[in-house]
Amino acid sequence: MDKDIKILSIESSCDETSAAVVVNGREVLSNIIASQIDTHTKFGGVVPEVASRKHIEVISAVVEEALEKANLTFSDMDGIAVTYGPGLVGALLVGVQYAKSLAYALGKPLIGVNHIEGHISSNFIQYKDLEPPFVCLVVSGGHTFIVYMKDYGNFEVMGQTRDDAAGEAYDKIARAIGLGYPGGPKIDKLSREGNPDAIKFPRAKFHEESLDFSFSGLKSAVLNYLNSMEMKNEPINNADVAASFQKSVVDFLVDNAMKACKIKAVDKIAIAGGVASNTCLRDSMIKAGEKKGIKVLFPEPILCTDNAAMIGSAAYFEYINGRTAPLSLNAVPNLKLGER
Repeated sequence: MDKDIKILSIESSCDETSAAVVVNGREVLSNIIASQIDTHTKFGGVVPEVASRKHIEVISAVVEEALEKANLTFSDMDGIAVTYGPGLVGALLVGVQYAKSLAYALGKPLIGVNHIEGHISSNFIQYKDLEPPFVCLVVSGGHTFIVYMKDYGNFEVMGQTRDDAAGEAYDKIARAIGLGYPGGPKIDKLSREGNPDAIKFPRAKFHEESLDFSFSGLKSAVLNYLNSMEMKNEPINNADVAASFQKSVVDFLVDNAMKACKIKAVDKIAIAGGVASNTCLRDSMIKAGEKKGIKVLFPEPILCTDNAAMIGSAAYFEYINGRTAPLSLNAVPNLKLGER
């Protein structure tokens, strides 16, 4: 395609309101993110109704800022993209309705994007020459997947969590040891002061072929340990708890990711999602990759969080393949990867 394709994209699946302008799926002209972390911290987690209200308050300003930073106008856009699932239904609806209104008023194509596909596509922004096929580990507050990307828009889910997502487990354990929300970065930081081998926490066991995850048992084991220590009136070393918990999570993620690469005979794995910023995960994955001759790819931290640039990247590949959405597009909170 000779013409540059400029896409205005919107992301509002959880507690970040974001808008971006992305060219040809890989060049980001702007990526504006209005975070609600400070708002939700006092509640100890995301409150869906509050998140939706905050999206409504800021979405227009965020979109305008994205265009202004890109030094472009609505008329310069070739399409309007939006996350329509998975996510919090009220939060998704704010972005979807706003994008539909824009597409209708401007006479531009509407492109619906799966949030998980967006996370995977963040690697196309970071690595301009990256092409499928490759394996991707998606780890965030709400999602944990191992995905084989056969081609653009063509995914095979090889493994997923059967209960809590990895980031969800981080948040729950962080609350239990008094760190507060968001748990991931706080546990990662505290873990550097602890001994990861101090406490032996269990890991879920499935049959050998399974690449699925389960973190609820690990979460229960940590809570039981804390309760047991309190009942015995013994001191708790929170740094050791954090480090030992994190080691159990990261070892599980790394082992299954490396198995997936072997099964598909690929020599590169991309990591995506909020937990992809975790320093222990990055270090462990790189070391495992070096041993097995697998190149490990990480987006920069701003692309790991929920953001509209990744949505614009995924939308480009939908657009050039002729996959646009009708104005009847609706939010699908439980949207599966690969569903359209």
